[in-house]
Amino acid sequence: MRALCFEHHGGTENLAVVGRRTPQPGPGEVLVDLRAAALNHLDLFVLQGLPGIPIALPHVGGADGAGVVAATGEGVGGWQAGDEVIFNPGLSCGGCEFCRRGEECLCPRFGIVGEHTDGTFAEAIVVPAANLTRRPQHLSWAESAAMPLTFLTAWRMLVTRGRLASGETVLIHGIGGGVALAALTIAKALGASAIVTSSSTEKLGRARTLGADAGIDFTASDVTAEVKALTAKRGVDLVVETVGEATWMASLRAARRGGRIVTCGATSGPNPREEIRLIFWNQLSILGSTMGSQEEWRRMVAFVEERQVRPVIDSILPLERGREAYERLRAGKQFGKLVLDVVADSGSGVGEA
Repeated sequence: MRALCFEHHGGTENLAVVGRRTPQPGPGEVLVDLRAAALNHLDLFVLQGLPGIPIALPHVGGADGAGVVAATGEGVGGWQAGDEVIFNPGLSCGGCEFCRRGEECLCPRFGIVGEHTDGTFAEAIVVPAANLTRRPQHLSWAESAAMPLTFLTAWRMLVTRGRLASGETVLIHGIGGGVALAALTIAKALGASAIVTSSSTEKLGRARTLGADAGIDFTASDVTAEVKALTAKRGVDLVVETVGEATWMASLRAARRGGRIVTCGATSGPNPREEIRLIFWNQLSILGSTMGSQEEWRRMVAFVEERQVRPVIDSILPLERGREAYERLRAGKQFGKLVLDVVADSGSGVGEA
């Protein structure tokens, strides 16, 4: 099979499409012939190398994918060749105290497809049968591949950890990224108001067409002052933090008294300035969040189908142009998800964005 992989950590010059042996499913596993795969910032971090996380080389990146069941391993029921599927990229042991109580993303052995195992930037992948879900039929192949990691992450951040309710206001930093756009989509579907930030007036304008109630250019305005003006000095109920160092102080100052800040990432750096007095005086809740449980996965997919929501696609490129997709993501030029069509050379590709 064809796969986009790297043999050394570093920059995008290490990426190449090569021939790899097609994996075979073991007990409880399913082989999926992929139609499309999508990039996340995680893929940049894995390519560069993650301190403390050993990654076997050569390595195939990619957490997100959508495809067709090709074969099943021993003991797998309920799935057969030809079924169209997506899958939860989270991997867990299934036997620890957290897994037994349905909190798989707290598992001490928790991992992510494409980080701890070979990923979706290939023509086929083996995944646990327990992670499979039937592909929502209102989504294209590209949209199906673009949904899993970012929508599951945003779902846990907003619904489980952040407890966002209809009528509340959420601040979402860095609109244009996958998790930020998923958070906007979910927040509006829940009946919340959304304020978004970006350095790009074009991205802010596009976010408004997707339902954002207000947009702040953080290079031209003070985010805290703008949020206070928009909320009659109250502040927002919930802040969705994916950026880290560049936005952390603004998040602390923009949250209302008793508000919540939920963070899943630090794309601008992991060591922000801190003002502890803001936290205790305003009685803020600082919440960490990573991926989601199997139950959250099921609820999120059901929500997507019920509300007929769609992920935003920036562009679709063939697997052979995967390096270009990585570079666009690294430059922060994207608005929405970058998708790789892994079958484009066969004439049955997933189409254009």
